[in-house]
Amino acid sequence: MVREHTKTVKIGDRVIGGGNPILIQSMTNTRTEDVAATVAQILALEAAGCEIIRCTVPTLEAAKALTEIKKQIHIPLVADIHFDYRMAIAAMEAGADKIRINPGNIGSMDKVRAVVETAKERGIPIRVGVNGGSLEKNLLARYGGVTAEGIVESALDKVHMIEDLGYDNLVISIKSSDVLMCVKAHELLAGQTRYPLHVGITEAGTVWSGNIKSAAGLGIILYQGIGDTIRVSLTGHPVEEVKSARLLLRTLGLRKGGIEVVSCPTCGRTQIDLIKLAGQVEKMTEDYPLSIKVAVMGCVVNGPGEAREADLGIAGGIGEGLLIKKGEILRKVPEEQLLEALREELEHWNE
Repeated sequence: MVREHTKTVKIGDRVIGGGNPILIQSMTNTRTEDVAATVAQILALEAAGCEIIRCTVPTLEAAKALTEIKKQIHIPLVADIHFDYRMAIAAMEAGADKIRINPGNIGSMDKVRAVVETAKERGIPIRVGVNGGSLEKNLLARYGGVTAEGIVESALDKVHMIEDLGYDNLVISIKSSDVLMCVKAHELLAGQTRYPLHVGITEAGTVWSGNIKSAAGLGIILYQGIGDTIRVSLTGHPVEEVKSARLLLRTLGLRKGGIEVVSCPTCGRTQIDLIKLAGQVEKMTEDYPLSIKVAVMGCVVNGPGEAREADLGIAGGIGEGLLIKKGEILRKVPEEQLLEALREELEHWNE
């Protein structure tokens, strides 16, 4: 089942599933009870391109804070619930646009029913989330440990539990820190459900290692047409998650917009500090709403040819460099002025 055939689900003013664009999610790491800090982080995430935000709701104070948080942000707000069904109900009453629960750790069927009834009354979607680390003992015994098959069975059991209560406004997320297991689980689940899927590699790691694991796993999953929302889970500032998700989607051709920076890996011909220059270009171009490719090359011998497919490019030499546009050399520029020359071209790109 590819994303074009998944059920559509409305989250606040956004819609996922049914072939709609894959939306980027992240999660705050502030105390939700601290409204000012949480709002400040969400606004920074919005500026980076986050389209759905999730906040943990471990206390009634956190649930009540959602009302004020929602007044100050501009993207749908998801309440993350664990163990206490009362937090789910309170979060929905406070205005959460979606809740994330694992019905298996909410408690008795009466408690699950109470959550579902509130969601039904308010038309709030439920994200059924199952991680490899939360697999039930009977499934661990049946499959001999944590497996893709066990994760999928656990998730579908929870989905059927909610369906039996008369509700199908659902999103499913299944996650594992084992990349290949996570890929297999998504492949299995996509063939057994029409609900939209939120995809991610959980506990992926630091910004460096987590990005590699996420790119490998999510790249395989998304390339197969699986996934309707995405989170790149990193041990770092949440803005890094959003930047990584944007780049991943753009690399796979699933998202347009933003400047793509390409740069050569350097070699013995490199006569300038290309590593520093490429980093400066990448940072500078974050703020330009242009859908173009910019090349940063360290060699004036091959630079123009290598940059031919880029819209703009700079190639460095000994104390000077070239400014290149659509494969044509515009002019020579002193090395210390290369970055500024590129900035000027970007400022006047649409003129």
